[in-house]
Amino acid sequence: MEQSAWSEVAAAVAGSPYPVEVLPAEPARASACLATLEITTRSWLGAVVANTGGLLVDHGWLRVLGSGHDTLPDVATESDPAGLVVIGYDVMGGQFVWAQSGPGARPTVHYFGPDDLGWLDLEQGYADWLHAVLAGSLTRFYETLRWPGWQAEVGALALDQGLSAWPPPFTKEGKDLSVVSRKAIPLAQLVSFYEDAARQLGP
Repeated sequence: MEQSAWSEVAAAVAGSPYPVEVLPAEPARASACLATLEITTRSWLGAVVANTGGLLVDHGWLRVLGSGHDTLPDVATESDPAGLVVIGYDVMGGQFVWAQSGPGARPTVHYFGPDDLGWLDLEQGYADWLHAVLAGSLTRFYETLRWPGWQAEVGALALDQGLSAWPPPFTKEGKDLSVVSRKAIPLAQLVSFYEDAARQLGP
């Protein structure tokens, strides 16, 4: 029997400075997802897929994808044949993907944010990224995208919802999220809005 990395992930979850909810996995769905991605539970990604439907980190601000739960998609469904693996969404419509920067390069985690509409290579592998996230890195990473009282607002959202901000964070008028108009909308719609905005405003 192969050695699973789940004990390491579980220890990081237990030691996290903010709330982390582990959504239950459905065994058949988890096995299918592992097979599609061609990964094993020896990796942190494989362990998350095999043992969780997903992780809701820091009051649900970040949804780390696993093998899917209710309206939260699974990692395999959200990924493409080119090897880009979507590993998480944040409540503001940002995306985390695990992908190669170039041919032969070691895959790293990249972030697409609603505040600058560009991809940022975090230069971390999946395990390093998730370990940092569970150790508390979100607090600093998102300090410009949060507002007083965000925890209750975010915690009330459904798994398939995000928060639309107007004016949006990539505009000068939308930089201060404490004064913008915020409302819950389908997360997929929010993600598409920012992807479309990036295409229209990009070089």
